[in-house]
Amino acid sequence: MGEIFNGIMRGVSSLLGVGMVCMGGIWILQGFNLAFRVGFMVGDKHWAVYGAMLAVVGVCQIIWSNTREQYYKRR
Repeated sequence: MGEIFNGIMRGVSSLLGVGMVCMGGIWILQGFNLAFRVGFMVGDKHWAVYGAMLAVVGVCQIIWSNTREQYYKRR
């Protein structure tokens, strides 16, 4: 049962990371006024920086969720 739960949660955690990367990409594009030109983020460079930070956190989330199982199996 623990392996099934771990697999499901690893998938959910990876999907959360992918969502963060996608959202960060949208924020970057809006911050540089390249796409989705509607809203308060358009043309504001701060949102490009926030989007880059969110994308990095998302990549870290994906890496962490896919490597933590191997760490616990080694112990």
